[in-house]
Amino acid sequence: MDDLHVPPGPGAPRGLRVPAGELVEQFSRASGPGGQSVNTADSRVQLSLDLGTTTALSEVQRERAIDRLSERISGTVLTISASEHRSQWRNRTAARQRLAAVLRDAVAPPVVRRLSLPTSGSRRRRLEGKRLRSETKRNRRRPRPE
Repeated sequence: MDDLHVPPGPGAPRGLRVPAGELVEQFSRASGPGGQSVNTADSRVQLSLDLGTTTALSEVQRERAIDRLSERISGTVLTISASEHRSQWRNRTAARQRLAAVLRDAVAPPVVRRLSLPTSGSRRRRLEGKRLRSETKRNRRRPRPE
């Protein structure tokens, strides 16, 4: 297949191009849809990319991707599986699209959260809720002898 093109996004303003030689595809029998003929074709696809050695990522992108994907990678190899289609070609396409989406999200810089104050309406609703809850609990008490 061709090189994998990752669309532009945060962290990769020009997008990424992963050379086809760095992608490793393995095929096996899928357990998904297909009925009786599914066992005769190797339609499941596992697409692997070594994030530690790929030329598609800069050093900053590489560190960010390895850090973000630490739960999904084995060593530095990211593997994506696709077996939802009967066709091997469609599974290959799905795996490549999924890998592109994962890479695009992984190289995006972290979003900095700006601190803000609660709005006056949210403060008013919070205090009103506390007042209603207090009244509910007060009504549960045993009445005072008069």
